[in-house]
Amino acid sequence: MLRMLLHWILNAVALLVVAHFVEGFIVDSFVSALIAVIVIGLLNATLGLLLKFVTLPLGILTFGLFFLVINAVVLWFSSKFVPGFAVTTFKAAFLGALALAVLHLLFGFLGLTSKKALP
Repeated sequence: MLRMLLHWILNAVALLVVAHFVEGFIVDSFVSALIAVIVIGLLNATLGLLLKFVTLPLGILTFGLFFLVINAVVLWFSSKFVPGFAVTTFKAAFLGALALAVLHLLFGFLGLTSKKALP
């Protein structure tokens, strides 16, 4: 339970960091970021999974880079449901998806999201 709470908070912090650096990627508050993380997770588990399955051959052909486009679509779509979270252009969504991927990679490298991070 504590690990899931840590993931939730780290993802919200990652959204805030991305909003600071990517123009057109707007998060008004930490509460908006927490809600956005839940919506993004739900959409990624449903719509994102379906899109990744349907476009699997294209994803394999591009060595997985096309999945960034799907993540951008999920980010853009989730911004339509969360007040205080906005993605204005597809370019902002794509750069946001790329930045989030890098931040999640960094969190994993630092051991913040691994099973060894918490007892």
